[in-house]
Amino acid sequence: MKRVLLPVILLLWMAPSFSQSLPKRKQVLKTMQLTNQYFMNKWPDAGKPIFTNIERPSNIWTRAVYYEGLMALYTINKKKVYYDYMLQWGEKHKWGLRGGIKTRNADNHCCAQTYIDMYILDGKQHPERVKDIKASIDTMLSTTRVDDWNWIDALQMAMPVFVKLGNLYNDSSYFKRMYEMYAFTKYKHGGNGLYNAAEKLWWRDKDFVPPYKEPNGEDCYWSRGNGWVVAALVKTLEALPKSDPHYNEYLQDYKDMCAALLPLQRPDGYWNVSLNDANHFGGKEVSGTSLFIYGFAWGINHGLLDKKTYKPAIAKAWKAMAKEAVHPDGKLGYVQGTGKETKDGQPVGYDKTPDFEDYGLGCFLMAGTEIYKMK
Repeated sequence: MKRVLLPVILLLWMAPSFSQSLPKRKQVLKTMQLTNQYFMNKWPDAGKPIFTNIERPSNIWTRAVYYEGLMALYTINKKKVYYDYMLQWGEKHKWGLRGGIKTRNADNHCCAQTYIDMYILDGKQHPERVKDIKASIDTMLSTTRVDDWNWIDALQMAMPVFVKLGNLYNDSSYFKRMYEMYAFTKYKHGGNGLYNAAEKLWWRDKDFVPPYKEPNGEDCYWSRGNGWVVAALVKTLEALPKSDPHYNEYLQDYKDMCAALLPLQRPDGYWNVSLNDANHFGGKEVSGTSLFIYGFAWGINHGLLDKKTYKPAIAKAWKAMAKEAVHPDGKLGYVQGTGKETKDGQPVGYDKTPDFEDYGLGCFLMAGTEIYKMK
């Protein structure tokens, strides 16, 4: 009897350590390469318009988020084919914005994150890559309006652009206006702001501030929306000078969000589409989960989050997604389609293809890149 029980007891005791260990870096990279190659094979023409219910240009936010992920992957795996694919995308759109330089829409600005990175990557020798985005943001700075970001997704789409431009031109006015717009979203939109300082989470937009409730009576916090905010704060903190007067506020918001999100992780490693209501279209979902562990891993890599506290959540989530969401050919399952609430893009499933396949992969690649960097 003792001989039978001892191995079982040892396995039970060792189980947590197995679940908390990250896959080998080579395996993480291999998974990212597989999922990315699936997408590049499916979209060999980086400039081809995207058709769902209508035709859209391929420099819209969904594709821009994919290129954020590809740029992240390129930083750890400098394959020329990745560089060429990013270059092709920018050139086919003439480094322009949907809506032109007069646009104030954060979604239309998102593509410029990669445009600016490509400009810097090639030694700032191609000013056409940043011409339109600088003109567009400068137009915004020339007005007093700061209420454009009335949905929290906008923070990820545009804040990194302001930071990058501020650094590129050594001009803190970009940082100042970015904070003014962030503060309006945080403290004023929807009445008293879209950030719940008590729960450290964000309502997606004015439609979801109280008295709106989920079916179980809890506040509605959309997973991917909060994931966008985490990503926005990560990218802002990574590039913003620490001397900026609002750096510490961004840092505190980031830490508070991570602490609030950690206990909401499901036992299977994912986060629910509706963070506070597991029964309202509950189930596995990759995009929000990827953004959360991207934020966690980045925090560990920069000494801002405790490794022992957050590493188990990262390991559990990445292992679950790599095993359960990645198809043998690299297609990514369990990605919620576009929208802004729990019911949108449903049902979410392994074999379900969302209306856009690009942004989920971008989030996944950003997460994988930071996990690859972990020691």
